[in-house]
Amino acid sequence: MLNWTLYKREMKGSLKMLLIFAAVISMYVAIIISMYDPKTMATLDHFYEVMPELMAAVGMHAGASSLIGFMISYLYGFILLIFPMIFCILRGNGLIARYADKGSMVTLLAAPVKRRTVALTQMFVLISGTILLLVYATGLELAITETSFPGELVISDLLKLNAALLCLHLFIGSICFLTSCIFSDTRYSIALGAGIPAFMYILQMLANSGEKAEIIQYFTFFTLYDANGMAAGESSAAIGALALLLGAAILYATGILVFCKRDLYI
Repeated sequence: MLNWTLYKREMKGSLKMLLIFAAVISMYVAIIISMYDPKTMATLDHFYEVMPELMAAVGMHAGASSLIGFMISYLYGFILLIFPMIFCILRGNGLIARYADKGSMVTLLAAPVKRRTVALTQMFVLISGTILLLVYATGLELAITETSFPGELVISDLLKLNAALLCLHLFIGSICFLTSCIFSDTRYSIALGAGIPAFMYILQMLANSGEKAEIIQYFTFFTLYDANGMAAGESSAAIGALALLLGAAILYATGILVFCKRDLYI
């Protein structure tokens, strides 16, 4: 059960951050999609030939022959991974650990509200913000592609792609939420909540950069998000997305359990 008063207040607190990230995503999505032109793809591929390892590290690959392939190469390897991830890190830390660190957790728990209700409410604030950001990105992509390149994008492919992306960011958010529930000091909460996803992404970059480093892909959860596989309808990619979703559910539940059981010095 949620505390709707707390939920509304925290969602208002998320609004400014959501607007900032939505503006940044809007800029990049609009610029990158506008660059798509099958006739001039060779020019963009030239940049890959000049810096193949660097481009591959951030998920960019040459030879995209379709609009969805172009978007996967230039949006889903970095832009739509990093910015929602930063949102999850910042907002996740602010929902539990910040209150405990500032000594204002007593404000949340002074009313006859159970700890579980507080934790569930804060969890749904983070989940709601993540969903809103990705729904906005999806709507923006659809609007721009249908305006600039009508009929070239298979909408179902984009929806599958972004559904899996949502699973990934829900998992990242669950890491941030769990660390926020474990630590009362925001230094430690941010160190792990930001450090784990950032380190995993660095490992993914290393895995993408060359054949010798491919084994690293087995040590990062980003490997479970297979953008090309989702667009192609591969079952292995769907299984990876479901694994991320299941992992998110487990970590969120663990965070709530930890918060309910731990000693709070308030």
